[in-house]
Amino acid sequence: MRIGVPKEIKKQEHRVGMAPSSVREMVRHGHAVLVEAGAGAGIGFDDESYKSAGAEIASSAAEVFEKSEMIVKVKEPQAQECEMLREDQILFTYLHLAADRAQAEGLIKSRCVAIAYETVTNPNGYGLPLLAPMSEVAGRLSVQEGAHYLMKHLGGEGKLLGGVAGVPSAHVLVLGGGVAGFNAARMAVGMEARVTILEKSADRLRQLDDYFAGRAEVLYSTADAVEEQIKDADLVIGSVLVPGASAPKLVTREMLSTMKNGAVMVDIAIDQGGCFETSHPTTHADPIFVVDGVIHYCVANMPGAVPLTSTMALNHAVLPYALKLADMGWEAAFEFDPGLRAGLNICRGQVTHRNVAQSLDLPYVSLRD
Repeated sequence: MRIGVPKEIKKQEHRVGMAPSSVREMVRHGHAVLVEAGAGAGIGFDDESYKSAGAEIASSAAEVFEKSEMIVKVKEPQAQECEMLREDQILFTYLHLAADRAQAEGLIKSRCVAIAYETVTNPNGYGLPLLAPMSEVAGRLSVQEGAHYLMKHLGGEGKLLGGVAGVPSAHVLVLGGGVAGFNAARMAVGMEARVTILEKSADRLRQLDDYFAGRAEVLYSTADAVEEQIKDADLVIGSVLVPGASAPKLVTREMLSTMKNGAVMVDIAIDQGGCFETSHPTTHADPIFVVDGVIHYCVANMPGAVPLTSTMALNHAVLPYALKLADMGWEAAFEFDPGLRAGLNICRGQVTHRNVAQSLDLPYVSLRD
């Protein structure tokens, strides 16, 4: 199979779908890899490093899309990329369609086979192995960014996350105890903040309580708990996820009036529409906005701030699945690995993921049909 790796064109995005090490593995399996010139330049992977790994270098994205049977990316295809996709061509990347009807319509029109990293599961149906590495990065970054914007000259309330002797540390509230929330809490605890985690799963509550062993307060998440905890929070991290669906709005506009002036909210769930009612996507070039005195950080590609770390972490997770698709073809790979099959969002003009269809109010068609 010929695999294409175009340069990411979303603003402030320097990650790349395949590092030279991944290209080399693809070539060892007998596949051809076509990489757009300059695709990895933002993180130090020059065209020569790709050539040494066995890749061909294409002069343009159009050439990559035209000549490749499978496209491996990082971010969702932009409008001009959707127009270059074709019927039965495999697209393997993050899609986050629940909050992006225009992209969904573009993929439907292309009739491509669109497989989303964020809905691929483990073979038993649990866990999101291709979302996890970026959730780890985003969770850790969320605390760094939140601590940064708590500084007074940036509009925050002027509080040091860990405090100092005789002065209280900041209160960090983490909504959701999944991979992103867990990593956010780890970072906040390590910076000696006072941390509260709200989580709904009973099993996950026990796991978090055992892990933090009193270093963080772990509470069952209800609307009352959110309303109560948010009043005292200096930094709120939103990290809830419903695979393929829009994120639930846990923090309403009304709740902002009860928060501290200069408090910071970081919405990791913004790719799926955000879990704060007042959220809207921002970029690394213009990352924040203020509503009712509360700073909102809602960058939709947070891991893009550390593209080298993010690219390598993502490549390590994606490569085994990309090899299955290339070695077996998508239909046989889906039969072999039900978890990979769960990643199929759109196929030959039909929405094949129930949560995506419900979020966008589009007809759902099962893969079998």
